[in-house]
Amino acid sequence: MKRIGKIGSAVAIAASLALLATGCSSGSSDGGEGTADKPITVTFWGAYGNGGNSTQQDALNKTLIPAFEKANPGITVKYVDIAYDSLLQKLTTSAAGGQLPDLVRADIGWLPQFAKLGVLAPLSDTMSDFPSLSKKVYAGNLATNLYKGKYYGLPLDTNTRVLITSKEALDKAGVFAAPTTFDDLKAMADTLKGTGTSLFADSGLQAWNISPWIWSGGGELTNTSQTKATGYLNSSTNVATIQMLVDWYKEGLIPNLLTGNTGATSTQDGLPKGQYATIFDGPWMAGIWTGQYPSFSPIYSPIPAGKGGSVSVVGGEDIVMTATSKHQAAAEKFIRFTQGSTFQLAMAKTGQMTVEPGLADQQAAIESYYGVYSDQLKTAKSRIASPNQSKIDTVLSTTLSPAFLGTSTVKAALDSAASQIDALLAGN
Repeated sequence: MKRIGKIGSAVAIAASLALLATGCSSGSSDGGEGTADKPITVTFWGAYGNGGNSTQQDALNKTLIPAFEKANPGITVKYVDIAYDSLLQKLTTSAAGGQLPDLVRADIGWLPQFAKLGVLAPLSDTMSDFPSLSKKVYAGNLATNLYKGKYYGLPLDTNTRVLITSKEALDKAGVFAAPTTFDDLKAMADTLKGTGTSLFADSGLQAWNISPWIWSGGGELTNTSQTKATGYLNSSTNVATIQMLVDWYKEGLIPNLLTGNTGATSTQDGLPKGQYATIFDGPWMAGIWTGQYPSFSPIYSPIPAGKGGSVSVVGGEDIVMTATSKHQAAAEKFIRFTQGSTFQLAMAKTGQMTVEPGLADQQAAIESYYGVYSDQLKTAKSRIASPNQSKIDTVLSTTLSPAFLGTSTVKAALDSAASQIDALLAGN
């Protein structure tokens, strides 16, 4: 399932949440863990059924939840599936009305927004074993739960982007292996000119799209504390990296899909059709191509390395506990269960990547391409942890597009983006 950490731009957190936050920061747990004589129900909201994927819900409802309930008599877990596009709005209105569940499978992009408003319980404070649990997961995934010095969740499932290459395009370019460096890409670009095959394709200029290029090129989006973009996003290093992409775009080696032209072929179709040589994408694509293009055999490899190495971007979901949960002890038990091999490997069979590097080999035995993604996650980074993430994505898109379209220089575009993002980070 594709998870890119975007927050729907049409959804705004109601002002009433801020009022609610003052009354829920300490929670209302009764401390009970549930017994056969005094059973309790833990409610859990998520979007496992997104896109009609029944295998994930089946694994959860028919196998995993029953296994947890058998091991924990007196605790019932009630899972409620909500369409992904509706879940954020549902959480927003439910928080304002004081009707949140105990647990939420939250997109990684939502966590700072809700943590700021005080509707989540900081697990690093409430769970005594949080330090040991946090050491088991990928650092990049753990970082998506951090807000102002506290961790408000634990990674539940993950994904990242790797380079996916068309063998047909490699043959056309006269090369025998997928590009592993920026220099390899430049050489491949030269051989593809005039062939009608694009070197690379992507569908936007948001952080999910451009971060792997920036980080692999040796640049950064902000300073370490994520309080300032000026001097980092608009560095000479980043100017050179983005200019490389702009040059390819102007030469017709990157299609105008990148700047939002919906008339271009999607990456999902363009790669197997041989129109695009390479794309960055996630593990969910394998299932899509198996059904739609059964004869297509994609090549999975790490993001091409620049001066910064091979660095990609973290996607996925976290599991969080609401501050208003009346059954926090029981909810924490289920959180621990999700961090174990039983849960992680069962969900890996449905397309959800494990968050634990220690399980990577067992996951790769399920699907071989998982090995590439697991290795990529070792260096993958999370995007800017800000309640204003959706606005940051908008800034990046609106400022960078003119550079590709030739109405702005790359330096001017990055200067503008950095200045606007500074203002958004100041409100964190």
